[in-house]
Amino acid sequence: MSSQTNPSTVPAAHRQAKYQVRFDWAADGAAAVAADADVIVWVDVLDDGPGADAAALPGTGAVVAAGLADAAAVAQWVLDEQVRLGRRAMIALVAAGGTSASGGTRFAVEDLLAAGAVVDALATLGIDYSSPEAAAACAAFTGLRGAVAHLLTASVSGQERIAAGADAAALAASGRLGTVSEVRVLRAA
Repeated sequence: MSSQTNPSTVPAAHRQAKYQVRFDWAADGAAAVAADADVIVWVDVLDDGPGADAAALPGTGAVVAAGLADAAAVAQWVLDEQVRLGRRAMIALVAAGGTSASGGTRFAVEDLLAAGAVVDALATLGIDYSSPEAAAACAAFTGLRGAVAHLLTASVSGQERIAAGADAAALAASGRLGTVSEVRVLRAA
């Protein structure tokens, strides 16, 4: 995490602390919503963002990676972790975003949709006390669910990948919901 943001200096409203499921963007977002999370879900569909150094993410909770294809598996993993904890797990979804021309973070539609897919899958499992930010990501996903593979290839990040030689059909495959059942644990709790 390359941000200079100290979690203790983040304004209370930005922490979304009263919600079980929270959502924000990149390193500054992680500092805001993840310091007290039991599970951090790092969302980077195309691995084109600044990257997650799991050890550098705030807090001591588990960190798992998520995309579109494994959103349901990640939600089930989170539910299993909540059962293991024996209490309500606090969950922070952090979208990596893409890398801007200046080297900073830019909005990445594929990460928004994947975060929404995880929020939707969590709600299906009964974990639905979501912040407005998480609810908005979920609404974006549910409204566009049928087009996520296309949006993945048509997005800025997708177009950059295709221009660099990536196969569009292979890229679209990472937008096929429910096709990956393994969860990538980046940091154990």
